Amino acid sequence: MKNLRRRFLPLLAVMLLLCAAMTVPALAAGEDPTELSGTKYVECPDCGTMGVVLSEDGEAVPCETCADSEYTGYVLSSSNFYNSFWSLLPPIIAIALALITKEVYSSLFVGILVGGLLYSNFAFEATILHVFNDGIVASVTDSYNMGILIFLIILGSMVCLMNKAGGSAAFGRWAKDHIKSRVGAQLASVLLGVLIFIDDYFNCLTVGSVMRPITDKQNISRAKLAYIIDATAAPVCIIAPISSWAAAVAGFAEDGQGFNLFLRAIPYNYYALLTIVMMVGMILMKTEFGPMAKFEKNAAEKGDLFSGSNPYANAADDSPEDKGSVLDLVLPVVVLIICCVIGMIYSGGFFEGEGFISAFSNSDASVGLMLGSAFALVFTLIYYLIRRSMSFRDMMGCIPEGFKAMVPAIMILTFAWSLKGMTDSLGAKFFVRDFVRSSASGLQMILPLIVFAIGCLLAFATGTSWGTFGILIPIVQNVFSMDNPMAIVCISACMAGAVCGDHCSPISDTTIMASAGAQCDHVNHVSTQLPYAITCAVVSGVTYLIAGILVSLGAPGLLGLPIGIVLMIGTLFVIRSKNPSIS
Repeated sequence: MKNLRRRFLPLLAVMLLLCAAMTVPALAAGEDPTELSGTKYVECPDCGTMGVVLSEDGEAVPCETCADSEYTGYVLSSSNFYNSFWSLLPPIIAIALALITKEVYSSLFVGILVGGLLYSNFAFEATILHVFNDGIVASVTDSYNMGILIFLIILGSMVCLMNKAGGSAAFGRWAKDHIKSRVGAQLASVLLGVLIFIDDYFNCLTVGSVMRPITDKQNISRAKLAYIIDATAAPVCIIAPISSWAAAVAGFAEDGQGFNLFLRAIPYNYYALLTIVMMVGMILMKTEFGPMAKFEKNAAEKGDLFSGSNPYANAADDSPEDKGSVLDLVLPVVVLIICCVIGMIYSGGFFEGEGFISAFSNSDASVGLMLGSAFALVFTLIYYLIRRSMSFRDMMGCIPEGFKAMVPAIMILTFAWSLKGMTDSLGAKFFVRDFVRSSASGLQMILPLIVFAIGCLLAFATGTSWGTFGILIPIVQNVFSMDNPMAIVCISACMAGAVCGDHCSPISDTTIMASAGAQCDHVNHVSTQLPYAITCAVVSGVTYLIAGILVSLGAPGLLGLPIGIVLMIGTLFVIRSKNPSIS
């Protein structure tokens, strides 16, 4: 009975939050439109003054439109919850339910449903239409999202082809002869993750496909592999000048100085850098803590790689052990990397006269990865035909099989994108933006820590790093001039906080891709990774506090990084002293 009560108490708390949210419309009465929940101040794109508001689609209303409206300078959203704390309720509920129930599909859908209810002011028909038309259907039919889904399907098909051809098994046999320890297998996974820095989606799926045979041979749990993949995806991309993330940050910064700001901010991106230090340090120290320790112990001692169900069991490698060669895996992966790089620069106009760096900065990751993977798939099919690795019928059978293997990731991604659409329709990012602008601008010394914490919370709740960049970076540029040393530290804090929240969030697309790449249960990946990410976030937050104090006192802000590394290594030694080693 006590266990039953303990299980349902969190659900009761979530329901009470929802009931409290339902009382808000009754409090939103009044004749002054500025007092209504749907009003929104923004900076006018025409005259540059405050007092203009956003329409429901997030666009600033120009002066002439405001002048002709009933309430000059204001536009009302149809939702009474727009631009309020309640706009963050859908992701909060979805994340809470996922962590409590260990079931991600229904949790995400409940969050989407709550978002529809808040948007429609609890009208039944409008809720259903918003959830399906503006949420799920809109997310699937979005051209960028569709490109990512096609890339995901093609990658699944290529993995199936490599398995059937015996490439994965041959690579596993090679690894068994050349990588003889759990530490070596994990460090090899880290190295490959660092080398594939052009895009986090591409990183997750490629590293997972290549390293699964190696880590499986060394009895490394899929949860640990998923953590390594996730920790070398976004954290590496955010400090790599040639990556889709660098292009995104450069696009969000004002006055055309984005790429220069990105380069200057790299030494201050403490979360990304300390994540790599923590990951490598724990591998070398052979220590784990939290839920990950149980998963790794089961894998090392019992050979149980999953410590539970395997949602990708149907994608298991059933090829003969003596079939295929290492080249059957390596060559398609190399061609995939080359094709995706060419696809990225093609989408950025490289073949129309743009320079390489400029083309990469202007690239569309969705188009580039989709086209690159499509050409790589065609090459793989032709290569296996020439090699007589399998029959044409078997190769065609791998395409739907690969699609089936990626269905869990596709479902979670679709629901996560739909949930993001719900929070966007409620103006969550604008609520956070104004909160930062109004409350943090006067706290100079601790502003890096505040910006980092807000970036973490926003990215965790919305599951998006890039959206967090778009909100916080322009705010910092408005608060500081770019020749102020504090500005670079705060911009780095924006990026680090966004990556941290993205790293922790169950609804983040990168987290979902890492689960898919490792073929690991998604909730298991989130629950095992969370203590590691929070530990690194705490050390990073302390480092940002120290950096803010140093800069305020006129000392070089670069001193923050070595201090943060020392703090992280000290933390790892404390963790090691309290947890037995796993070898």
